[in-house]
Amino acid sequence: MDAKTDDATTRRARGLDRAFDILDYLRRRRDAANPNEIAAQIGAPRSTVYELVNLLLRQGILEHVDNEGRVFLGRKLFFLGNAYEEHYDFTRECDRVLEALATETRETAQFCMLDGNKYTVVRMREGARPFRISSDIGQPVPIPWTASGRLLLGDMSDQEILDFIPPEDFRLPDGNWLDPMAFIAEVRAAAPAGVFTFNSIVDSFTHCFAVAIPGMGQRCVATLCLVAPVVDGVRNRDVYIRALKTAALSLDRSGMQNPRRPAGN
Repeated sequence: MDAKTDDATTRRARGLDRAFDILDYLRRRRDAANPNEIAAQIGAPRSTVYELVNLLLRQGILEHVDNEGRVFLGRKLFFLGNAYEEHYDFTRECDRVLEALATETRETAQFCMLDGNKYTVVRMREGARPFRISSDIGQPVPIPWTASGRLLLGDMSDQEILDFIPPEDFRLPDGNWLDPMAFIAEVRAAAPAGVFTFNSIVDSFTHCFAVAIPGMGQRCVATLCLVAPVVDGVRNRDVYIRALKTAALSLDRSGMQNPRRPAGN
């Protein structure tokens, strides 16, 4: 490969990274933005962002939402996501398990994973309570704020954890700082048990439960969670943990990695 070809390949790869930065920014923003705003937020040249936005518009990955040039995620992404779900049995099995958990405990049940260096709720079923205790699906949250974070990083070394989590993510919602070494100590304690519970760092009236779902190699690749009022969470701790562990075992672990087999195979 000559230098000119290598340089062109590098530019294409950089452009692809920028395109994903645009999509990820709009996902996190949950609202439309114009290319100037996007460029400022992702730290990219405006000319590059305009070029990529126009390309994504032509492909239906982005769509115009008004006459002011603002864009948002396009419907083609819905079709791509729908094709993904149809190809994997695991998503339907996950929904079934969450529904059973929420019905049994009356608490909000969640299936959670890492999205880059953030925690996110992937699937959720709300509990049968008159008030809402839940998180927004797909919303990135600092890992140290979550019970699941103590399980999802269990296979990393101390230094890998410190390198992985942005330093500012140890700043809690109330403005206080969580000692990184205290967080790592909780990771080390949680990993062998495969479970972690605590009063939520994000709000003062909920208690969070997380149980590890292992994938290949038995490392924690996802968690099943319950979010309950503090009083009920403490009173029913053993019952909720038992329900979560039973639910985790009922999930087909191979479904975390393997697509559905074609009918008849």
